[in-house]
Amino acid sequence: MEYFSSSSSVLISSRNRVNSYLSEYEPILLVVTPLLALLIASYLHSFLNHIQDKGFKSAFIRFFMNSIKLIPFAKNYIDAEKQKVVDKMQSGGKSKRDGWQTELPKVGLGGHVIDKLREEKEKDVAWQGKCSGTVYIGGNDSERHFTLINEAYSMFAHTNPLHQDVFQSVVRFEAEVVAMTAALLGSKEKASGGQICGNMTSGGTESILLAVKTSRDYMRTKKGIRKPEMIIPESAHSAYDKAAQYFNIKLWRVPVNKEFQADVKAIRRFVNRNTILIVGSAPGFPHGIIDPIEELGELASNMGICLHVDLCLGGFVLPFARKLGYPIPPFDFSVEGVTSISVDVHKYGLAPKGTSTVLYRNHEIRKHQFVAVTEWSGGLYISPTIAGSRPGGLSAGAWAAMMSLGLEGYLQNTREIMEVSKQIQRGIKEIPELFIIGRPDMTIVAFGSNDLDIFEVNDIMSSNGWHLNALQRPNSLHICVTLQHVSVVEDFLRVLKEAVQTVKANPGPIKGGMAPIYGAAGKMPDRGMVHDLLVDFMDSSC
Repeated sequence: MEYFSSSSSVLISSRNRVNSYLSEYEPILLVVTPLLALLIASYLHSFLNHIQDKGFKSAFIRFFMNSIKLIPFAKNYIDAEKQKVVDKMQSGGKSKRDGWQTELPKVGLGGHVIDKLREEKEKDVAWQGKCSGTVYIGGNDSERHFTLINEAYSMFAHTNPLHQDVFQSVVRFEAEVVAMTAALLGSKEKASGGQICGNMTSGGTESILLAVKTSRDYMRTKKGIRKPEMIIPESAHSAYDKAAQYFNIKLWRVPVNKEFQADVKAIRRFVNRNTILIVGSAPGFPHGIIDPIEELGELASNMGICLHVDLCLGGFVLPFARKLGYPIPPFDFSVEGVTSISVDVHKYGLAPKGTSTVLYRNHEIRKHQFVAVTEWSGGLYISPTIAGSRPGGLSAGAWAAMMSLGLEGYLQNTREIMEVSKQIQRGIKEIPELFIIGRPDMTIVAFGSNDLDIFEVNDIMSSNGWHLNALQRPNSLHICVTLQHVSVVEDFLRVLKEAVQTVKANPGPIKGGMAPIYGAAGKMPDRGMVHDLLVDFMDSSC
């Protein structure tokens, strides 16, 4: 009893001393001070987290810009300038939306809707032979291979692989597309383990998303990782950034080496107990260069983590280029440590747009891709990919493309585009103002300049109907060679030479060109600002 009495008196005495001390301050100050301290602590916590993720320089710039935006007139000015850039990027796109359909027609068009489709199609940009990548099939869209895959699609346009018991034909098509693709990438070799499996997806991004999600869940089961991280070279596709955001995975983007390949030693330094996945590309989208997959595989094996190889571009070229005698380094499931591969069938596989595959070394890994639901009132549910319902016509079109071309067809296509790629490289080397980025392994040729603004060259090319890809770090352009370019390669080199000479003689942006925007975006230290510009542009475009 005496103990409790003593404790009570101590508490009363302490309370009196605190009240006496605080009585010297204004009540409003006592309320505001803790709130202000909490706000500062929260801001500091965010700042430190940003330092950890992006580095001190990026964190400081973000802190500075956010502070500036707290000033009303400064924020209004920045927003106004951003809108000017978005409008420039849009190139009048807002006005093009005037007159677009926003409601169902009162009376349907019936069969005349086909005439409307043809009318709208005529407004598209002339793409034949003048786009980097984009269309991989040769010829125009009303002949030969185009006609074949369109007919295959139309035959199965009503089907849905979700209903396996009904549309058994497209279920078989999908399985055979996956098996034939896997066979190109080492499934028949002893080193693969003989269990290569996979699924068809809607494109390379979904294939990569699924591979990342599967790796995350597999490593959670295998090693109990609850705060997953993945490490990618800065040349890896932006689909990994999307996967990191979707699946709450910490992403480390590591600079490439002097050859513009994944730097294995640098990647090794980022590996820790939370690492679930490292990534290699064959080839990388920016520069067409194959990462050292064998070295990455050895690292993945030694560290007990997953390795995904992005073969979305190379899957239907590299196996055939190797057969033709080109010096192609190992890149597939014959490499120990490779746990998953993504391959687009709708690129060099010449299948309809919206067809890709994701492959795994074994069924134990792939099982973590599936989503099974047991407690739904609609019944038991299981789905292999992100989409539930899927267009069976695409599966049929992919199967038809692969079966119609066969090994000899793909070999011939590869022979043609590889030669065009080499011809373009030789042509660019003859233009003294340009240089090729690295040593391209396949059909992507990236080039830059130390003598002039390469984005101004791009604007001149665009004004002549050519649509190339603008790159950064370093500022450069690339052309992804397809069968569309076989007959126009000399025209491309001629226009490129003329564009270089035009910019050299008359440096400076052309009216309506995008060079100032690309150049400014590359130099802008506040990457958050660039992010906001992209988001605003997309929001106004769709």
